[in-house]
Amino acid sequence: MKKRFIFAVLLAGAVGFGIYSAVDRLLASDPPRHTPKLNVQENPINREARLTTSFAPIIKKVAPSVVNIYSTKIVKEGPRMAPFLEDPFFRRFFGDDSDDNRRDSRPRTREEQSLGSGVILSEDGYILTNNHVVDGADEIKVVLADDRKEFEAKVVGTDPQTDVAVVKVEGKGLPAITVADSDKLEVGDVVLAIGNPFGVGQTVTMGIASATGRGVGILGREGYEDFIQTDASINPGNSGGALVDADGRLVGINTAILSRSGGNQGVGFAVPVNLARYVMERIIKDGKVVRAYLGVWMQPITPDLAKEFGLAADTTGVLVSQVIPDSPAAKAGLKEGDAIVEFNGKKVTDSRHLRLVVAQMAPKTKVAVKIIRNGKEKNLSVTLVEKTDEQSERGVRKYSQTESGGDTLDGVEVADLDSRWRRQFNIPDNVRGAVVTDVDPGSLCAREGIRPGDVILEIERKPVRNADDAVELSKNLKGRVLLRVWSNGGSHYVVVDNSKRRK
Repeated sequence: MKKRFIFAVLLAGAVGFGIYSAVDRLLASDPPRHTPKLNVQENPINREARLTTSFAPIIKKVAPSVVNIYSTKIVKEGPRMAPFLEDPFFRRFFGDDSDDNRRDSRPRTREEQSLGSGVILSEDGYILTNNHVVDGADEIKVVLADDRKEFEAKVVGTDPQTDVAVVKVEGKGLPAITVADSDKLEVGDVVLAIGNPFGVGQTVTMGIASATGRGVGILGREGYEDFIQTDASINPGNSGGALVDADGRLVGINTAILSRSGGNQGVGFAVPVNLARYVMERIIKDGKVVRAYLGVWMQPITPDLAKEFGLAADTTGVLVSQVIPDSPAAKAGLKEGDAIVEFNGKKVTDSRHLRLVVAQMAPKTKVAVKIIRNGKEKNLSVTLVEKTDEQSERGVRKYSQTESGGDTLDGVEVADLDSRWRRQFNIPDNVRGAVVTDVDPGSLCAREGIRPGDVILEIERKPVRNADDAVELSKNLKGRVLLRVWSNGGSHYVVVDNSKRRK
């Protein structure tokens, strides 16, 4: 029986769980250009101390800094009438001008409300929360937990790629939380989650940091994930609330859960406060988050790929599976098949880590990159640029012939990549190769994750232009065969080992 999991981004509220339009009406027209003063303590907690019998003194200090956020969105609905009455021909026969019809055809509006949490970062009213808590809201109210004092709030800025938002209330001497260095949080440290789950009122739960540096894919391919995982109970309404250490210092902003039911099952995720602070400072200073761009698609270095590319079995880093034309990487001389092992003088652990490092660097920064190419180390220099939306190259090549694969592609059906397949599988115009239209579930390629809609770009480092190329290049290949495959917006390498073929 297959186990099904649900990633629940905690959009909970008493009425609505999502608000999805622009926040322009609440964006501050002239974002402040100064960084608010924060109370930061960078030292790690004392891990030699015995676990206390009560966290009550810590909670009394921290609880006032965690607020409730109520957001409201006005939703416009179209006129209510039978579908056939939309046609003027039929309305002629059904009293188009009757009072009842005029009343039913009037636009209607309704309110959607959402509930979340937030954390006061500065005494002058800067508050961190999640983007999904305030996204699309027409009105935002912030309510203090201790005296129920209510404020109108404005959105200073949002960053969907980290699910972080900054809101501002007008106030002085507000109870700002103390901020820790989340890089010094360790697995096993006690953490407390504070928020307003299900709208029942401020609630505190306890657990440990179950893992750090988690990337779970809930923010999409363009998201930047570096989550703290915790078993402290997190539920809808906790979104944007505080995750604090045993000293009551902020280490994360509660964001999402992994669950079979939609409720807490002990796997919650929080944005580390170091990342949230970086986003907040960029939003306040620049009005938006400016990120640097390298221009490569990357994948992990598996033992099979290490053998194919002449890498030591213990090589850490990432394998470059695609270099974007005219990108900083391309101009610096990076190529598909290069292994990036160091970036800016620091070892590269995985692709998620490298993306985060690049994103938090300033555009125009010149960076030293150490790669391994064909088994030899090589040093390159890359000048990063500002990340913008990339556009695909235009031009469609049309083919129609369909063939079945040879030895390596046994069980795989490929076709020339024409406009019909591009539309069906949403394949960009700049991708060239043979599209996979069907895969035998028991085939070697299926076991390596190849699926319909994938595009075979290279076989044994030779380019594939069409289905005929794919068939011919795959014939009579024995042992391990290296494929480069486009899938879900980027390319990656796959090793198909013919020696594992079932007899």
